[in-house]
Amino acid sequence: MNHGHHPRLSRRGLLTAAGLGLTGAVSAPALPPAAAAPATFTHPGMLHNAGDLNRAKVRVAAGQDPWLSGWNRLAANAHSQSTWVANPQATIIRGGTGQNYGILYHDIHAAYQNALRWRIAGTTAHGDRARDILNAWSATLTTITGNADRFLAAGIYGWQFANAGELMRGYSGFDLARFQRMMLTVFYPVNNDFLTNHNDACITNYWANWDLCTMASIMAIGILCDDAAKYDQAVNYFKTGAGNGSITHAVPYVYASQGLAQWQESGRDQGHSVMGMGQMGAICEMAWNQGDDLYSYDSTRFQRAAEYVARYNLGNDVPYTTYTWGTGQNCATASQTVISAASRGQSRPVWDMLYYHYYGRLRRSVPNIQAIAELGRSEGGGGDYGPNSGGFDQLGFGTLLYAK
Repeated sequence: MNHGHHPRLSRRGLLTAAGLGLTGAVSAPALPPAAAAPATFTHPGMLHNAGDLNRAKVRVAAGQDPWLSGWNRLAANAHSQSTWVANPQATIIRGGTGQNYGILYHDIHAAYQNALRWRIAGTTAHGDRARDILNAWSATLTTITGNADRFLAAGIYGWQFANAGELMRGYSGFDLARFQRMMLTVFYPVNNDFLTNHNDACITNYWANWDLCTMASIMAIGILCDDAAKYDQAVNYFKTGAGNGSITHAVPYVYASQGLAQWQESGRDQGHSVMGMGQMGAICEMAWNQGDDLYSYDSTRFQRAAEYVARYNLGNDVPYTTYTWGTGQNCATASQTVISAASRGQSRPVWDMLYYHYYGRLRRSVPNIQAIAELGRSEGGGGDYGPNSGGFDQLGFGTLLYAK
């Protein structure tokens, strides 16, 4: 299905109109959970639908920019080479002794990038490489562990891995059933444990990105496995969840007259704030491709937050309301009184997906998102934004995949 202009109407589509008329730095009342999953899932239907992939294929073949420039970024990346050799592990550790999670994210990005090269250029060598990486891991991986950071590994790499698998669905020799089983038995239990128990900590102890990557993984696994209950779990948490990843907690204050809204991690630093744009953006894009408009949910709350984060990281002033957390039972109360300038202006490949949705699909004016997206073109992917894990928190290549 090609959602070039709008998602299909559905019972959940009726919910997205709620909360209109929001003004000032206030939160709209939460809506009750509702069934969200489509009767039949669209495939491919995560970060990329068939129309997006076909557009990139046609434009690259015609040598047209910005798609060609985006393609050249992909082709030049070390992870996109068909010579990449997978290094599957039985146990992945993030946090504590024996960390080896870098092995996993490097292989995931290699699988994803090779899958894109096959989807767009039709090169069998890249399709075979993506398939072989996915098969190697699904035959080997049994455990994700470590300290609390294990939840980040299961979340970030869960939704990324599922996206690579979704691109390879139906490819000759790809063991989809075994890959699905790995996602259901290795990643999902860790995801569900965190979203349900938050590591036995105060519900506001963990920053928004912890919830967001977990929600993204659960949603992606639901789509990959045609599992409506898991998809609904992610969508309902986005709307009404108790943790900092739900929309009213991740975006606690709305400045309606300015078209802005404060992001939950803005008083922490800008690296994590921009990361949040990528994590919540992934959730919204995956839902969009299943006919569910979270991008505009609650009076475009996420759009306003993205405008806010973009505006501040462009060097401009934004309003800031003192952010206090830890007010629940057994929680330690703390506050942030000013926005943080730490990591201000950090580049991550998260903006083109948002720009091409809000402006390209919906023709809305998003001047700050537009300006910061233009600064980052053409977007690259894993390996192009530094060697550490932060450079692999998003899959990237938004210029190639989303330009309209």
